[in-house]
Amino acid sequence: MPSRVTLRLLLVALFIGLPVVTALAEPAREVAEPAKPPQSRIATTDTPLGVSANPGATDQTPGTGMVGGVIQEWLGAGKDTGVWLGGLWLGDANFLISGGAQPGKSTLNSLVILGLRLDAEKLSGWKGGKFGVEFLQFNGSPTNAQAGSVQGYNSLPGPEPLNRSELYQLWWRQSLFDDKFTFRIGKVVPTYDFNNVLRPVTSLEESLQIPAVSGLIFTPVFINPTLLGVMPGYYNSACGITATFAPTKNVYFSYGFYDGNLARGSQTGMRGPQFNGYYFHVGEVGAAWTVAGHPGSAGLGGWGQTGLLVGPGVTENGTTGFYLFGSQRVWRMRPHQDNSGISIFVQGGMNNSETLPVKKYVGGGLTGFALLPGRPNDSCGIGAASSWLNQNL
Repeated sequence: MPSRVTLRLLLVALFIGLPVVTALAEPAREVAEPAKPPQSRIATTDTPLGVSANPGATDQTPGTGMVGGVIQEWLGAGKDTGVWLGGLWLGDANFLISGGAQPGKSTLNSLVILGLRLDAEKLSGWKGGKFGVEFLQFNGSPTNAQAGSVQGYNSLPGPEPLNRSELYQLWWRQSLFDDKFTFRIGKVVPTYDFNNVLRPVTSLEESLQIPAVSGLIFTPVFINPTLLGVMPGYYNSACGITATFAPTKNVYFSYGFYDGNLARGSQTGMRGPQFNGYYFHVGEVGAAWTVAGHPGSAGLGGWGQTGLLVGPGVTENGTTGFYLFGSQRVWRMRPHQDNSGISIFVQGGMNNSETLPVKKYVGGGLTGFALLPGRPNDSCGIGAASSWLNQNL
């Protein structure tokens, strides 16, 4: 891969009440809303109570819905009606100073996501049911191609077309058996539920919470490069089903089955279901914990892609792989006072494919939270990603 020096200016708009720190933490994804801890347990500032919200039970909302709440109050409906409206806008500017495939090039990227959530329990008494729909508008440039980056140093632009309007998500989510089993069916984004190293780690004690494991904005933290080209995600969502079994507050088992036509180049985000022999399925087991007041989480998953896969001069009938990830708080700057401290994360994965661009991957980094007094929402971080490319390509 050619050497390069890049300069990026990230412009983040506060669209419908989206906090800046959340946007920086996950520029091409939604804000994760942790599962609520049980009301029977009371947090104190003196005793760490451990991880209370299962990382596999998180739900997704774009932005905070602040404007939607204001509209509901203006209509006299109050704030907690079961109707949630939110969104986000993200934009960036890039200039390739030297090296890369096209030195001296500059690019702009813009992403808009609008979302609506309906809580069926609050609206009609249907317990555990939720409905969601989202619209996505992206207008961008071949930023990563100009830099010659296979992994992607910019998480906003994906495959062509780089100007697209699409129905991003349309799903029904149902929780059963006291929230121990949940499933989501429809057009979904599997990278929210699988191989998500950035997922928040929540705790009953506020000073233990990790709101987002990293604020990095390069592509590998959002999708393991060994899954590039097969796993649906931003901005190519896909039709399918995700099921999660969470027997305890700390352990989960998840399985997903989706339209796998992304592997043959179909832009699934812009299309409806295409169940024609190309399928992507993935399973993951994960857990969260607290050690000496330091929360952490980890996951291990395996996946398979079916159908005839084609590369330059080579074909294969399906492929498989596995991945792992983990995060851990390693230092608390002001224990029992706030969320200040440092967390680390690691990633890895490999596949047996002869047609996908990346064969093996390792990566990791660290993030500092609220290190400056009076700045509780700030974060800073550093990370590295290394991929072994498929020599067939």
